[in-house]
Amino acid sequence: MTAQARTGPLPLRIKLANGFGSIAFGVKDNGFSVFLLTFYNLVLGMEAWLVSLALVLALIVDAFVDPLLGNLSDRTYTRWGRRLPWLYLAPLPLGIAWYVLWSPPVDGPPSFALLLGMAILIRLLLSACEVPSAALVPELTRDYDERTTLFRFRYLFGWTGGLALLFLTYSVFLSDGLLDRDGYRIYGLVGAIVIVVTTLLSALGQHKFVARYPDAKPPPFSLKIAFAEIVESFSERAFLIFALGAVAAYITQGMTFALSNYLFYFVWEFTEGALAIYPFVLLASVIIVFLSLGALHRRFGKIRVASGATILGAVFWLIPYGLRLAGMWPEVGGTISTAMLFAFVLVSNCFTVMVLVSASSMVAEIVEAFEERTGRRAEGAFYSGNWFVQKCATGLGILAAGTVVSLSGLPSDATPGSVAAPIIDSVIVQYCVMITVLGAFSAWWLARFPIDRADHEARLAALDAAARGDLDANTMAP
Repeated sequence: MTAQARTGPLPLRIKLANGFGSIAFGVKDNGFSVFLLTFYNLVLGMEAWLVSLALVLALIVDAFVDPLLGNLSDRTYTRWGRRLPWLYLAPLPLGIAWYVLWSPPVDGPPSFALLLGMAILIRLLLSACEVPSAALVPELTRDYDERTTLFRFRYLFGWTGGLALLFLTYSVFLSDGLLDRDGYRIYGLVGAIVIVVTTLLSALGQHKFVARYPDAKPPPFSLKIAFAEIVESFSERAFLIFALGAVAAYITQGMTFALSNYLFYFVWEFTEGALAIYPFVLLASVIIVFLSLGALHRRFGKIRVASGATILGAVFWLIPYGLRLAGMWPEVGGTISTAMLFAFVLVSNCFTVMVLVSASSMVAEIVEAFEERTGRRAEGAFYSGNWFVQKCATGLGILAAGTVVSLSGLPSDATPGSVAAPIIDSVIVQYCVMITVLGAFSAWWLARFPIDRADHEARLAALDAAARGDLDANTMAP
């Protein structure tokens, strides 16, 4: 199938198959963010700071290896294309490693080296699945809107898969309590099966559509060439502008995730029932974005949606905190307070997910800009670069969250409702100031992304004309 043929609507089965592959990422994300610290600290008896240190170090290693994995994916040359071999080879060892993570072969607390090694292995294997899977998007279609559609499906499946397993874990696997070791073993087994099956089915569903030799065979691999190509890709002006906007958004996301328990327990005094409802609020926001974002991109374009949604998401997220500081919010912990907060969370997360989907789709346009300048496509490099930015920024967000907690003076043995008001106010003020500054910085840079719909379509026309010229020259050659 030629590049020129991939400009119209894609078959629904291809959209479903590509999106299905992101479920593995949703499973990992919930496991690492929600359960891993609890399991290794409270169930296995490992010191909490050691667990956190292992996770941060694994994140850093993964961030720096991702660009190399993206380059290797770009340079893969087989009759199944550049991405499918990775999607067939990586899932099984990833599933085995995921199961072992939740069933470590030790009686007492695991060693730091064991947890660090498993966390690094799982992150690298997941990148070997996720980077090629996302890099397939600009290969599947060059259409400005269809790329958004593919990422809408990816985010829908990723969030739905992760939240569904989160719900099952709370309601079934850990129904006897958060300290049930057998429940975590079952969670690990089910997660491993889901990771392997969904990734393989995604690859099989796209196989006939993408399985072919790449247009050009890359030179033999060497670290020198690989790093030179990575540096060249990351020097693309559009990518640098994108990265500046994305890094602030990802710092905000990492800080918010790391502070979420503090905010829900101490600022808003959530009950267990409220926490059980929270995943459904998030899922509802993802579904709303899935249904609405395509029309918004067609009317306003990706750049205006991404920058505008950044501002709106921050505003709706901050309003409840501002009202609470002003004494205009209902009594926290009550039904009215929780219901109102969920309404603001729903709207805010809609805008936040719009930013994430729009940004992921914007990366695809950088591929053709780079191809026009260098004659080389580097989908894997740019999507691994996106992960590099995300992971480094997430680490900074976690660091910022710890700084907020430390500067506020929140006691380590605090319980909801017992913390002095000045301490809670300090957490709110620090957090809101950082959200405001980061949101403004992110929106400013995303608004300056240099590739809109007209630029992209003009570039496609130029690339097609150049390709036809090369074809005519080759035809006339003796």
